[in-house]
Amino acid sequence: MVLTIKTDQPTAELSLFNGEQLVDELTWHAHRELASTILTKLTKLLKQNDAAFEDLTGIIVFEGPGSFTGLRIGATVANTLAYSLTIPVVSTGGDNWQTDGVARVKSGGNDEIVQPVYGGEANITRPRK
Repeated sequence: MVLTIKTDQPTAELSLFNGEQLVDELTWHAHRELASTILTKLTKLLKQNDAAFEDLTGIIVFEGPGSFTGLRIGATVANTLAYSLTIPVVSTGGDNWQTDGVARVKSGGNDEIVQPVYGGEANITRPRK
């Protein structure tokens, strides 16, 4: 099973694919609670499909653009799971991000470490002093 993660908006999405077929998906309004809810939601998604973390064979994460913090959380979860489970992780964007990601994983693609694409230059404020 391949896990997909999309955390660029206040509404987060997790999906499971078996080959190219969508098995199940879970969407919730995570907003500022994404970091504290994403692993609980992932565990729930796996359980309701009689699956475990060890059943995952790849991870696809939406790379952005989008929310700075949301994208960082999604990428961190993806990188950590891929590393600990020794499975490939890829990042993709655009409207067909899941389809493109599944194809990359299926063909042996592995970014090893995914990084978010924020869609613009950093807006760094100057110190007041």
